[in-house]
Amino acid sequence: MFQIHVAPSGDDSGPGSIDRPFATLERARSAARDAAGAAVVRLRGGTHALTGPFELTEADSGTVYEAYGYGTPDQEEVVISGGRTITGWREEDGVWLAEVGDLETRQLYVDGRRAARAGIDDPPGLTPSATGYVTDSLDWRNPADVEFVHRGVYPWTEARLGVAGVSREGDSTVITMAQPAFGWAAELYNSTWGGTTSSGPGVPTRIENDRGFLREPGTFVLDRSRPGRHVLLYLPRPGEDPERTRVVAPVLETLLSVAGAREVAFRGLVFADATWLRPSRPEGFVHYHGSGYYEGGGVDVADLGEGSSVTFPTASVTIPACVTFEDTTGAVIEGCRFTRLGASGLGVSGGDGLAVRGCDFDTLSAGAVVVSGSRETVIEDNRVRGIGLEYSGSPGISVTGTHGCVVAHNEIADVPHCGIVAGPGEGTRILRNLTVDTMQVLADGGGVYLAGVQGDSHDNGAVVRGNVIKDTRTAYNFGLYTDYGASWVTVEENVVMRADNTAVLHVGPPLENVIYRGNFWDADPVGHEEPPSGVTYEGNVTLKDEHELNAATAGIQSQAGLRRPNP
Repeated sequence: MFQIHVAPSGDDSGPGSIDRPFATLERARSAARDAAGAAVVRLRGGTHALTGPFELTEADSGTVYEAYGYGTPDQEEVVISGGRTITGWREEDGVWLAEVGDLETRQLYVDGRRAARAGIDDPPGLTPSATGYVTDSLDWRNPADVEFVHRGVYPWTEARLGVAGVSREGDSTVITMAQPAFGWAAELYNSTWGGTTSSGPGVPTRIENDRGFLREPGTFVLDRSRPGRHVLLYLPRPGEDPERTRVVAPVLETLLSVAGAREVAFRGLVFADATWLRPSRPEGFVHYHGSGYYEGGGVDVADLGEGSSVTFPTASVTIPACVTFEDTTGAVIEGCRFTRLGASGLGVSGGDGLAVRGCDFDTLSAGAVVVSGSRETVIEDNRVRGIGLEYSGSPGISVTGTHGCVVAHNEIADVPHCGIVAGPGEGTRILRNLTVDTMQVLADGGGVYLAGVQGDSHDNGAVVRGNVIKDTRTAYNFGLYTDYGASWVTVEENVVMRADNTAVLHVGPPLENVIYRGNFWDADPVGHEEPPSGVTYEGNVTLKDEHELNAATAGIQSQAGLRRPNP
């Protein structure tokens, strides 16, 4: 392969050799396109700061981008960053302030650590109105930057709605919410539970992003009250010094976009420091389920039985990813890290034969891997942890509309909702994964969750085998969950322990052609006494004593999760 080198300290006028590397990925891409055959671009250690998304097309087929020394003890740490280092801090009453021009971001990282947006939980004294809320008193410095968080409108939802402005009417303060988000929320969130009917998003569970909320060290606010003269405010933690502390604000929304390329590969790279700005706009984030959100188009009503119902969107949009692959063939993402990203980490749509192998996903606002409409995608030996930090419905790994997708030997821990989600598709294989501490924030999901039609026979249906699901946290969950009309699914030789419920056999729409066979759990699934006609329930073992369960399933547990050594 023709070798090209690029380094943060390089020079684009040079030859791109190991001694005189290029400075930018764009220059290296041009050299790779001009090469007589396939090329490998070796990135030297350091931060490669992007000024715009790095885009590859069919013209880049066959090119490999990898960290210098990849696969050896001398591998260098290569960071592809869409962030901006914030300088010029001044101190005011213990708060750091920086003039940042027209900077827009929703995240901030201080010496690599995520700083949370300043906010207050369970704000008192808000009464809903047709256009927002009314309160007796309010002391916000920049109302139009304030964002309301609505957790648990449905047990599986968490919306984010912006404020348009505030005004005084007599002795009251009127809060007008941004449109169209507030109207969409009123349209979507309507339900009846146990005889109680609710309409609209209700009162917020948290309010974020005002100067007055800067109370906890390590939190920040972006004040956009003066167009083009935004101010970033940060309340430092003890020991932090503006002269020595590196503060990075993500600016780009997309780091890497690959479309139509064949046999491209990325190895040993760190993708970091990207944001997603849409929730800060008047459209907000009207979340429904998983990675999906509503932006109008109509709703329908799901009858849950016994007088309960919920309104759901007839169509939804998926949270984007900061690294995207569209209609590629034979692409490989190996040994990479996705971190400090303001949306999902990796998004795959269409294409054939993509492999995501041996990667780490952490510190993400949304999910780790989202796959839709692709064929023969393989997602294996990846570690997912600390994701869904801003969009709590986000699953660790999600696949839908796929053919022959394999999700195997992944380790997923510390996530706010589902670990692995498979929507309607064909031939999905979920094999020997380990999920721990899932469903930490929102409810009605599981360590592994499937919904919809998975094929037209057991030969091309979904198989869920050899997975170990531990510590599914919320008070309303099913560790291993086949839901909403799942059909042609074989669930066998899995282990579920320490869940609110291990599984459920009666759902609506009902399960059809679903087999539960040879599974082990510490409690019987809901409905196991009388399985519905569409479910075969045989050879499953319930062992309530944890020591007995561990002893009986030692072989299954030893094969679940990563097959690579932990660092």
